[in-house]
This record gives sequence, structure tokens and C-alpha cells, in this order.
Amino acid sequence: MKAMILIGGFGTRLRPLTCNTPKPLLPVINKPFLLYQIELIKKHGIKDIILCMAYLPLEFKRYFGDGKKFGVNISYAIEKMPLGTGGAIKNAEKYVDCPVLIFNGDVLTDLDLTDLIKYHKQKKSKATITLVEVDDPTSFGLVETNKNGNILQFLEKPSANQITCNTINAGTYIFEPEILKEIPENTVYSVERGLFPNLLNKKYPFYGFVYSGYWIDIGTMEKYLQVHHDLMNKMKKNSVGNNSKLGKNIKIDGKLLIGDNSAIGDNVIIEGNVCIGNDVIIANHCTLIDCIILDGTKIHEGSKIEKSLIGKNCLLETNSVLSSGCAIGDNTIIRSYSRL
Repeated sequence: MKAMILIGGFGTRLRPLTCNTPKPLLPVINKPFLLYQIELIKKHGIKDIILCMAYLPLEFKRYFGDGKKFGVNISYAIEKMPLGTGGAIKNAEKYVDCPVLIFNGDVLTDLDLTDLIKYHKQKKSKATITLVEVDDPTSFGLVETNKNGNILQFLEKPSANQITCNTINAGTYIFEPEILKEIPENTVYSVERGLFPNLLNKKYPFYGFVYSGYWIDIGTMEKYLQVHHDLMNKMKKNSVGNNSKLGKNIKIDGKLLIGDNSAIGDNVIIEGNVCIGNDVIIANHCTLIDCIILDGTKIHEGSKIEKSLIGKNCLLETNSVLSSGCAIGDNTIIRSYSRL
């Protein structure tokens, strides 16, 4: 089996962070988000991975290369223009000569891929969708199955009286090679709105695999912050990278993760979950509350950052204040005594 990861989107809901960096390369606790997916795929014995992309493809090639340093083999299927989920898969069809595991590039999960593959084979399925249960079905498109797991119908954001289940598409699939033949060539096409209804109409063996583990879509700023908190809450202790230094009288009431070659000054207050990248300098008397600070940023004395995200190579001058919900793009300068 091979794996395919769909990472062609522009990440517009995560701007300004994605103006210079593709969403899958944004760090999550100081590691590119895409690397979590690659490591999960590798853990379950799949070594051949196809990255389907359109936006800033050279950034992926620069970081991952042929994949060998990560213990996998990576091929690249580059779209001249974004073709949607289905079009991206079709564009990579030349690499597929066996069943393929397909990942939505926005999703972080602890899904047991071995169980999923076993289920797909046992059912003799041609296409299998992973499903997760949600508390509020009205906010999602639902996928209804019968007791045997056969997919019966798709309900797009139903009203309360239309709800027949609480399972949604979790963005991970297994397709047999013949399923890719059902996708038209060289056109924008959606697996969700085009391919899946077509498979139902043609009565393909089409199943849903329900699991109850961790699942989050990082496509919005709120969810991007949330995934940091979720992972940091699992940390048993604070983590300080190589050659990073902590000053005197630092008060930590929460979890702290610092990358390499960073420094925190004296009398700094840290509350909640604070994630600091590489080559970051936090001066004396700063307050950091539930925030993310990416590589190369400098925070001058007396500044306060609360529930915000700061991009790479930024400068916050003396006594700057970022209130809850701020997202600062790369290379931004915030002048002294600014309030945002």
C-alpha cells in the first residue's frame, strides 16, 4: 500500500502565517505539521508517500527532499493550478498501482491505520472513509452508514429534523486503484461532492470506518492554537532545547516548550501553555500567556502577549501588548508601547 497526502490548498484561513509558509509546514510544537502525518504513516508500515501540492511546492521539496532522512520515499505530484481534492488525487494517479491511503493535509489524528487497512480488506471494500462522531451534527456534513458499515447517504449540514446520525468525514480514505478511474482528468473536482455520490450511484462496495481517537482539523487560527494546547497538555514536564537559556526569577504556571538557541530573560511570567521556537529572545519582565512564538522573533522588555500567535522573525519593541486573538505575520515590527 502507498499513501497520498493532499496539501494543495493556500491556507487562506491561517493568513498571515501562510503568506510565506504552506500550512502543512507550519510548526506544531516546533515540528512541521506534515511531519506528524508522515510519521504516523511510517509507523504503520507504509514507506511510499505521494505529496499532492499546488502552493509553494519548492518549500516542501526543500524540507523533505526524497524522504530518505525521514525513513520514507517521497514523490511529488504538483498541480499547475489547484484542482480540488479529487483533481489532486487524479493528478497523482500515475504513482498508484496498488491500494492507496489518502490523508487530508489539514488533519492531525492518532488513527490506527493498521486497523483501518484490516477493516478495508475484511469488507472487500473498494473505497473506505474514516468517520468520527461529533456532539453537534448540525455544523458538519454527515455520513450515514448501516450496521454493516455500508455508506447509505451524505447529509450536508442538515437541520435538526434531518439528522439521522452523528458521524462525519474525518478526511482519511483508502481507495482501490479502480476508484481513481472514476475521477475526471484535468478538471477541478471534489471527492466529497463528486466522487462519493458517484460511488453510491454506481453501487461500489463503499464503507465507513468509525473511530473514537484524537482528531482535529487545523485549518483555522483557533484550531491551530488548540492543537498546540492539546499536545502540550500531554507533556509531563517542560522542555528546553539545545543551547537555550532561562533567566532568573522566572515564574512558570503552566507548560513551557522552547526550541534551540533561544533565551528568556529575568523576571518573566509564563502562564498556561507557551510554545517558543528556535532563535527566539524574550527580554526581561515580559509576560507570556497561552501563546505561540515562532522562530527568530525578538520580544523586548516589558511586553505582554496573551492568547496570541507571532510569526517568524518578528520584533516587538519595549512594552508592546498583544491581547487575546492576535495573529502577527512573519517579519512584522510592533513599535514600543503599541496595543493590539
